[in-house]
Amino acid sequence: MWPSEQSVSPSILPYVAKQGFQWLCSDEAVLGWTTHHFFHRDEQGNVYEPEILYQPYRLSTYEGDLAIVFRDHRLSDLVGFTYSAMEPQAAAADLVGHLDAIANTLKARQPEGGTALAKPWLVTIALDGENCWEFYQQDGIPFLESLYQQLSDVDDLKLVTVSEYLEQFPPQEFLPTTKLHSGSWVDGSFTTWIGDPVKNRAWDLLTAARQTLEKHPEATETENPDAWEALYAAEGSDWFWWFGEGHSSNQDAIFDQLFREHLIALYQALDEPVPAELQYPLEEHQGPTDHRPQSFIHPVINGIGNEQDWDHAGRMTIAGSRGTMHRSSTVQRLWYGLDHLNFYLRFDFQVGKQPGVDSPPELHLLWFYPGQTMNNSLIPLTNIPDQSPLNYRYHHHLGVNLSNQDIWLEEAADHEQWQGRSHHVQLGLKQCLEIAVPWSDLHVQPDWPLELIVVLSKQGEFVEHLPENMLVPLQVP
Repeated sequence: MWPSEQSVSPSILPYVAKQGFQWLCSDEAVLGWTTHHFFHRDEQGNVYEPEILYQPYRLSTYEGDLAIVFRDHRLSDLVGFTYSAMEPQAAAADLVGHLDAIANTLKARQPEGGTALAKPWLVTIALDGENCWEFYQQDGIPFLESLYQQLSDVDDLKLVTVSEYLEQFPPQEFLPTTKLHSGSWVDGSFTTWIGDPVKNRAWDLLTAARQTLEKHPEATETENPDAWEALYAAEGSDWFWWFGEGHSSNQDAIFDQLFREHLIALYQALDEPVPAELQYPLEEHQGPTDHRPQSFIHPVINGIGNEQDWDHAGRMTIAGSRGTMHRSSTVQRLWYGLDHLNFYLRFDFQVGKQPGVDSPPELHLLWFYPGQTMNNSLIPLTNIPDQSPLNYRYHHHLGVNLSNQDIWLEEAADHEQWQGRSHHVQLGLKQCLEIAVPWSDLHVQPDWPLELIVVLSKQGEFVEHLPENMLVPLQVP
């Protein structure tokens, strides 16, 4: 059984077992909260204690026992969100490389030693199958063919279904059923779907509709399929994902209307009066505003600024909103976001303004890592104002010449110096400026926070910085 949003709780387990299911799947965060264990990862994103994650567990209920597996969140996200931006063969090789690294760690940690694993382990990769393939080349066929071929060429790796594995290797470790953490794949909690006032109001409307249906025992799924179809549609978790704080899109008003139309259809199918509150939106839907990133993004770096690519990115309005000093800036808007491969920036310029001609020709990105002990240096420009955050010291510096699209990367060294570093930074400059900075160029650890400032200059002399009153916050995935 795949629970909705990989959500589990102790109270659902007897019902799952009673229906004849033998196993169910959830996320590593739920296992972590259940066992009070945090899955630390190395620089490549591989867990340090793989034997905790890569095995099934047994749950006992009064309706019978269940097995439960917990997916590797990062590997699942790589397939779901990141590999589509890579060449298929390279993406497949990266995934196989992670599996090899997991096997090597398991071999090194097994108590009896030896160069071969004493028993097989189960790495669960689980993701929403409808979300990712349209972003892959040829709907993912080259990636999957390459992946299956590479897996077939490695004797130590075998593709199995969960049922196949459990049939040969039943779970040996028990989890106390009452101690199973109640949560979903998002941070091991339910806050993405409930708790916000708008989300709660939607739940109240759904509850009232369901209670109305319960008052009509004659309205079975056979006798009144329209009522049940409307109920099932309204019970989908995606409605609550978009309501209230946390997630937003250009279609929020449409989602709001469709949710209410499903509930209205239920009342109409039962010949019941439609509650007046279903005629009005659950919340006001305004145009796009400044916000933090909402999820991973995977933009094509071509300078076009495809809105769908940047829909879930963070956004900062620059020109005309930060005081008099920035009203003349040619940069109107800054977008920022990340995935497992890169962090991304997009600069929108005023219509009719040519970057590097109508704006300062040099753009500098400088960032540091709060809480980390490392070399940091001052911004390498002249006439820098002695004010925060311009007088901060930074660890990485990426320079871009907007006139000829030259790029250079530097890292802070001893004695306020900067040292050049090789890089694989991507840049696109047409209708807008798009930049992708690979994490691999920076040699940073997972979960490190970073803070970024953008500086514009001309012939090495400071002109302005963006944003004016804050730094751009990100976190290494």
